[in-house]
Amino acid sequence: MALKERPKPFLLPEYCKGCGRCLDACAKDCITLSDQINPLTGLVPVELDLTNCNACGMCMDACPEPYGLRPAHEGEIQDFELEDPAKLFGVKPSDAPTPVDIPNEVLPLPRTEPLVIKGTYASALGALLAGCRHVYGYPITPSTEGAELMAKFLPKLDGTFIQAVSEVAAVNMMYGTAGAGLPTMTFTSSPGFSLMLEGVSYMIGAELPGVFVDVMRGGPGLGNIAPEQSDIKLACHGLGHGNTQAITLAPSTPQEMLDLTILAFELSFKYRNPVILLGDGYLGQMTGKVQLPETMIKPGIPKWAVYGDAMHRKNLISSIFLTESDLEAHNVHLNAKYKAMEVEARAESFLCDDAEVVLIACNTPARTAKGAVQDLRNQGIKAGLFRPITLWPFPVEELKAAIKGAQRLVVVEASAGQLEDEVRLALSKAGVRQFPDIENVRRMGGVLPQQSEIMTRVLGQKEVLA
Repeated sequence: MALKERPKPFLLPEYCKGCGRCLDACAKDCITLSDQINPLTGLVPVELDLTNCNACGMCMDACPEPYGLRPAHEGEIQDFELEDPAKLFGVKPSDAPTPVDIPNEVLPLPRTEPLVIKGTYASALGALLAGCRHVYGYPITPSTEGAELMAKFLPKLDGTFIQAVSEVAAVNMMYGTAGAGLPTMTFTSSPGFSLMLEGVSYMIGAELPGVFVDVMRGGPGLGNIAPEQSDIKLACHGLGHGNTQAITLAPSTPQEMLDLTILAFELSFKYRNPVILLGDGYLGQMTGKVQLPETMIKPGIPKWAVYGDAMHRKNLISSIFLTESDLEAHNVHLNAKYKAMEVEARAESFLCDDAEVVLIACNTPARTAKGAVQDLRNQGIKAGLFRPITLWPFPVEELKAAIKGAQRLVVVEASAGQLEDEVRLALSKAGVRQFPDIENVRRMGGVLPQQSEIMTRVLGQKEVLA
């Protein structure tokens, strides 16, 4: 009786992870690791040379992938078509209901007298009124008071505050909470925010909401705990690896610390994307009058959430797209979403209608610049202030309107030109080629621009640099 011929192995490179188990199993050295990356998987598969193969089958037994190394029956190599594994195994039947949005509830608040509180407290109250009950963070001056207030309030509100072991741990806790469709946030400052950026990029890739309150301080490195605007480029263009963007809000008063925090949560869920609230150390510690809104939010559950009930059990949150084509498609989707965010651009123009000199500033320096505008007006100089409230997307249309009649532009900032770069980039992208030379008043290292310096620059045309 003739023995039945044993089939030799047939390799499907798209299912090969290059683990090397088949190399160890082959006694005839018929298998080698390829020197080429498979463009469909991004992995390096093995290659077969069956000249000396005795069809022992050891390689197929060693392969952990069910569709990696298979018996090559007659005609299979020519006829085989790569299929999606999900289609091969079929869809697991489920009687779970189709997920639907459980909407937020808007609850009335009694009218109260204004509070006199510092900026970090105002932001914390804004988060509570926006429905946030899950806050994670690591202490870092000058943002710590916001986290401290949350640590006091949240246990009484059936919420959770966790002081994480690091900023890296905090942002990953946010990832998990956001994946469950729940509002979450952190308070941090410049070096801490830098440590969170990998997690921020993961949240952007997984399309998860979350609010990051970054109270900027002097740098680089550990720097100091004094106010600076050192993170503008980081927030606008450096949110981890990949093509990442997030709406970046720049408050200038304790009232805006509250109002823009509430807005940050709204926008974060609207676009399923993190939102950055970019304050500065002076604003975080500044005490001011704050009026609470007339309503607060009781959050619902979005239909995409990985939530612990039957309706959401089939949902999946992930930022992993291993094939180039899938990742490109995801990036195209994300960039379309960033484009849609452009409608959220916000700005304030103060006395710009007839202004010949337009000051451009945000955060605390904008308050100083506003005082300079009023003094310049008193001296007969037509000055105005343009204050971007969103640094990304930059309010370029509002800027174009504000500088329409300007003969001079002066950027006032507590950084080495980070805001000025945003102004130039916005004008360039908008195709604006004709505008006055941009002058500046800059301080750094925790020193804020003074009104006298702004007046000297405008009146004496002397550059002021730290």
